[in-house]
Amino acid sequence: MATLEFFYDFVSPYSYLASTRVETVAARAGAPVRWRPFVLGGVFKATGNRAQFEIPAKAKHMLTDLDRWAKRLGVPLHFPATFPFSPILALRAALAAEAAGKLVPYTHAVYRAGWADQRDIADPAVLSAVLTEAGLDGAALVAAAPPYKEALMKQTQEAIDRGAFGAPLFFVGEQMFVGNDRLDFVEEALRAAKERGPGPWAAPA
Repeated sequence: MATLEFFYDFVSPYSYLASTRVETVAARAGAPVRWRPFVLGGVFKATGNRAQFEIPAKAKHMLTDLDRWAKRLGVPLHFPATFPFSPILALRAALAAEAAGKLVPYTHAVYRAGWADQRDIADPAVLSAVLTEAGLDGAALVAAAPPYKEALMKQTQEAIDRGAFGAPLFFVGEQMFVGNDRLDFVEEALRAAKERGPGPWAAPA
C-alpha cells in the first residue's frame, strides 16, 4: 500500500493549511499518512533557499494568498503575535508524542494553538498547557523533548537528502511534491500507486 509521507514544520503557515486536509486527501486515495516533523530552517540553510517573508514582494503576496487559502478551506488562520518564532521545542516534543503514539492529535493541537489561536507555542509553559487542554500529558511531552534533538536533525537531513527545499513536503515513494497547492498531484500519485499494487513506492511504516 502506498503511504503519504508528510514533512512539516510548525513555523510554516502553508504546512498548517496542509495539515487540515492531508488526512482527507489520503483517505480518498485509500492511503495512510506518515507524519514527519522536520526543521524547515535547516532545509533552507542546506539548500540556500529563503523563507517567503524574508522577501518583501513575496511576503506581501503571501499574506493575500494565505487568506485566500484559509477562506477556501474554511479554516481560521491568524499569524502568531511573534513571527517567525522558534519551532524547535514543539518539533522535538512532537517526536516524543510520536513515541507515545500521539503524534497526530499533538500536531493538530499545536497547529491550532499557533495558527488559529495565536498562542506562543515556543514558550514551554504555553505548549504544555495547549497539550494538556487537548487531552495529552503536556508536561511530560515537553519534559521529554530535549533528547529528541538528534532524531529531529536526522529526520531533517533525510528530507534534505531526498531533495527537500521547502514545506509542506510530501512523498509518495520517491515522488516528491512541495507546497499545500500540490495536494491534488499527491492524491493522483497515491491513486496511481494503489493501482500498481505493492512495490518500492510503499514507504516504510
